Amino acid sequence: MTGEITPMRVDLFDFDLPDERIALRPVEPRDAARMLVVRPGEAPQDRIVRDLPDLLRPGDALVLNDTKVIPARLYGLRVRAETAARVEIMLHKREGADRWRAFARPAKKLQVGDRIRFGESAEGAACELVRLDAEVEARGQGGDVLLRFALQGPYLDEAIMRLGELPLPPYIQAKRGAADARDRTDYQTVYAREEGAVAAPTAGLHFTDELFRRLEARGISRHFVTLHVGAGTFLPVKAEDTAEHRMHAEWGVVPPGVADALNAARAGGGRVVAVGTTSLRLIESAAGEDGVIRPFSGDTDIFITPGYRFRGVDVLMTNFHLPRSTLFMLVSAFCGLETMRSSYDHAIRGGYRFYSYGDSSLLLRAD
Repeated sequence: MTGEITPMRVDLFDFDLPDERIALRPVEPRDAARMLVVRPGEAPQDRIVRDLPDLLRPGDALVLNDTKVIPARLYGLRVRAETAARVEIMLHKREGADRWRAFARPAKKLQVGDRIRFGESAEGAACELVRLDAEVEARGQGGDVLLRFALQGPYLDEAIMRLGELPLPPYIQAKRGAADARDRTDYQTVYAREEGAVAAPTAGLHFTDELFRRLEARGISRHFVTLHVGAGTFLPVKAEDTAEHRMHAEWGVVPPGVADALNAARAGGGRVVAVGTTSLRLIESAAGEDGVIRPFSGDTDIFITPGYRFRGVDVLMTNFHLPRSTLFMLVSAFCGLETMRSSYDHAIRGGYRFYSYGDSSLLLRAD
């Protein structure tokens, strides 16, 4: 599914961000992060995530993405005739029981038909999944490849869990190195359960069980959808115009019961509050022109830029995003470009922490 795109220059979504504003670790406890409340036409308000129950209304409905991050970064050896070369593979979208789409680096070392070996065999470990082979079935653009693995289904999943590395965002890994034991907890939401994402739905990292209890006591319901976040979320927009950018598809599902509950909440005067851009993109993919949210299961490549008419989401909770990114374009569509530029300027001057492990914002939609 493709969103309604009004062509705009990508440089309109650029801004200067000092390096020290990039968070390398989350705050503790999770709900102690700062939260900037943005209402179009008003000055931004400095709060913390723990204030969320007071900022929402009884009858509002939270939508959370319950996807779980898998160790999707694999290091392997390309084997071709008598030659071999080391390659890094980032899985980003499952295409079948034994197939994954992935970004390869360096992609120029791979050709269709090449075999990649991940891990090593170990003596006396015949029953362990300590090695994994794959064949390159197809090559796409930007380093994209289709891999067919020698294992499938749960056996492939177990091998990836053993051999893979948690894929921290590149702007964190470049400064800190590979993920460590703490990241295995920090980079998952407390409600993650459906394995398949290669990046966390980071707006949800701020929630705690105690915060959920307070939200429930306030009369705010919560509902779970699944969107398996792909590595395409980290890709920069290289085009000069938004109309020239192609989104990578991600698989998601809005269960029938969730669609019914969200429609009922709206009918009763409540608002649909998307926790994260992934939840928002999925709900917008499921919502019709009439504003009714319908069950959804499948791929979405919806691209939301200013000019898009929102159908299903009224409030958005999200972290602070990269310059020139599709996500900064999305929040600019939600609240207005000038509102978001001034809000980000306020956040930068005020010392807010940016990106996956950073602080949060609560955005109320512009009419």
